[in-house]
Amino acid sequence: MPSLDQALRAALDSRQPLLADLHQQGTDCYRLFHGSQEGAGGLTVDRYGPQLLVQSFHTSLERDALLALHQLVNERLGVDSLLVYNDRSQGNSRIDRRDPVYQADEQALADLTGHEWGLTYRVRGRHAGQDPLLFLDLRNARGWVKAHSAGKRVLNLFAYTCGVGLCAAAGGAREVVNLDFAEGNLAVGRENGALNPELPPMQFIQSDYFPAIRQWAGLPIAQRRGHKLPSYPRLEQRQFDLVLLDPPAWAKSAFGTVDLLRDYQSLLKPAILATAEDGVLICCNNLAKVALEDWREQVLRCASKLGRPVRDCQVLPPAADFPSLDGNPPLKTLILQF
Repeated sequence: MPSLDQALRAALDSRQPLLADLHQQGTDCYRLFHGSQEGAGGLTVDRYGPQLLVQSFHTSLERDALLALHQLVNERLGVDSLLVYNDRSQGNSRIDRRDPVYQADEQALADLTGHEWGLTYRVRGRHAGQDPLLFLDLRNARGWVKAHSAGKRVLNLFAYTCGVGLCAAAGGAREVVNLDFAEGNLAVGRENGALNPELPPMQFIQSDYFPAIRQWAGLPIAQRRGHKLPSYPRLEQRQFDLVLLDPPAWAKSAFGTVDLLRDYQSLLKPAILATAEDGVLICCNNLAKVALEDWREQVLRCASKLGRPVRDCQVLPPAADFPSLDGNPPLKTLILQF
């Protein structure tokens, strides 16, 4: 197995054509090293504008190796990046921020901005959550939305920090609705909107997925016997021209369970019904253990059973900064044309 230095140099070499294209299109947020596929399992190196975010998920990275990595990236990119190292290999890494390996500078941990597809995004190396505020592997999907949103009513489900909504607004959508359960995520989405003041305003709805999507789809909201449901926003039944469904792998609430492995259909069915007759639904599944073809068949079968057969189904793979040796990347994206 190659050393980390050798693996990193090979990864940077392979990305040169991609980075040139990304820089030309106004993008300075991308993955520089995808360790599980490039020789150092559990290690990722991402650029977010002026910040270099290094994260280890299996074992801690030694300080000398971290600093050598930082120096090499700076030399190759011709930048003086601000280093943030998140060691996520320990069980309490979400709350333990003692940073025994490397203390990031205050400037590196300040509110920064990065860019993708010519748009500006909020960047924080550390925040109340643990994941970066922009998931880089969804960049191609955001680009597709930006290129196909003109005049459309767009619904961004599980919106997180609303990057898809921002791209829809930039692409000329006549309406953009972002739905997420966490107000903190939507707050960053509002920041992203404010960082791009030339764009039309977006809508933000804080709600559990199930009551919101089932109201839009015209379906009843189930209630377990003897259990009173929490309050939720009341919404009118309606459809959207372009819907993006990018759920987490698993989550549970009083309204239902998100389970991409065992019950994708409970998420998919109402999303299909909330998509216009001639609309587009982009659906994602980020579970590595789910095979693309099996999932694709499941999705198409669900649509057919609803009387909404798919006219065209396109697979949209992640960009080349997320290589997959077996051709089966964890993130799978389907573009369904009804």
